[in-house]
Amino acid sequence: MARWNGTTAALALAAAALTLGLAGCSLFGGGDPSPTASGGPSATESAAPTPSAPPTFRPELSASENLAFFDSVNAAVVAANAEAGGRDFIDALVAAGFDKTAMEVTADRTTVDLDADSVQFAVLFQDECLVGQYGPASGGYHGAVRPALGTGDCLVGETRPIDW
Repeated sequence: MARWNGTTAALALAAAALTLGLAGCSLFGGGDPSPTASGGPSATESAAPTPSAPPTFRPELSASENLAFFDSVNAAVVAANAEAGGRDFIDALVAAGFDKTAMEVTADRTTVDLDADSVQFAVLFQDECLVGQYGPASGGYHGAVRPALGTGDCLVGETRPIDW
């Protein structure tokens, strides 16, 4: 008897879900469109999704407000070169308008001359740090805004000189 009750409950639940699903279709435009006063399609049908504008560099804004731009620059580097290293990111960020003298980058090679698992790079910007990381150990590219360290730097540990 308990099995029959469980089956009945499952069927009732499925019927309720189907009913709600069909009702939801009619509530959210599943029926015929109604014409507007001008006789044309309704505003919701004619309004195509507008693509968002690409992020732009806004030096007067905060690091958080420039993170999308920072990320877009770095994503373009990765798209152009899946094997990108620190210099590729630094050069792209400089070309995009960030201050090279405010940047840091870790080495592309380890002390035993192997490829680094990932490279980190950062820009000190408006007293905060725009930080990027890319490589196989990091699961691709990641960007974030972090507070500057007490030293005024962004990255912990040894970084390499940006002397090019």
